[in-house]
Amino acid sequence: MTRTVLQHRLATLVTSDDGMSTVEYAVGTVAAAAFAALLYAIVSGGEVTTALTGIVQRALSTTF
Repeated sequence: MTRTVLQHRLATLVTSDDGMSTVEYAVGTVAAAAFAALLYAIVSGGEVTTALTGIVQRALSTTF
């Protein structure tokens, strides 16, 4: 291989932008945690808990 080809490949490896950078990873992690907290707040609310409990009780009391 010539020196130019090696330099080009090395430059491609060094400047490659594959995957998430650290900042993008941190923002994505914070967004996922915020979404999880929102879902937890919704599911742990009184109405949702009552509805889910009713669904489970009906499912368990069904005879086959």
